[in-house]
Amino acid sequence: MQTDKTLVLWDIDHTLISLRGFGRMIYGEAFLSVTGQPMREAADLTMGGTDRAMSAEMLRSHGITDPTGALLESLGGALAEAFVRYEAGLGEYGGILAGAVDVLTALAGRDDVIQSVLTGNMEPIAIGKLRAFGLDRFVDFSVGAYGMDHEDRPELVRLAQERAAVKYGGPFTPADTVLIGDTPNDVRAGRLGGARVVAVATGSCDAETLRAAGADLILPDLADTEQVIAAILGTAAR
Repeated sequence: MQTDKTLVLWDIDHTLISLRGFGRMIYGEAFLSVTGQPMREAADLTMGGTDRAMSAEMLRSHGITDPTGALLESLGGALAEAFVRYEAGLGEYGGILAGAVDVLTALAGRDDVIQSVLTGNMEPIAIGKLRAFGLDRFVDFSVGAYGMDHEDRPELVRLAQERAAVKYGGPFTPADTVLIGDTPNDVRAGRLGGARVVAVATGSCDAETLRAAGADLILPDLADTEQVIAAILGTAAR
């Protein structure tokens, strides 16, 4: 039976919140604790990769050519531990982006919308980031998809749809799944994974880059609540 709801999947970093230097710091601490060597270079944390893929990339770049699942899980656990140490002071590194609270609030008041996350962050970090800024109350984390679920971001879309279908009693398709993000990797995830994509130029990529990647709609930011809601629900002019 088809659900009558729209599944809205939010990217977190540079879409809802922005944190400066935080990711590199906790990756550095986690990497040192797991490998015993300092992290000489980090993966690019601004381009929408998953924690699993970035962890594997960093291990390979430091001479660990075949990162095992156990090693990736150890690094993920160390990342979560490092995050907990700094969560209370997360506001020192950044904050909520303009318009995010208003849009999340407006969508949370609708019976025909389910809000969750599709993020490169591992689950406890995703929850912790939104909790630190009071945004966790707007989303259903149980149907989200996270950075340690799979290296390839399009697979996360399918996983979120499957989780939402089980919980809400009907399949979710590209017609009723919307992904909002700020990078070409977000756009790629939606196009290949089965979601319409609303891109926001609030990260390191400009509107032309997001358009070239194939986003269905591009917005400068989330500041105009009515415009954003119309884009998400498919009623905006294309």
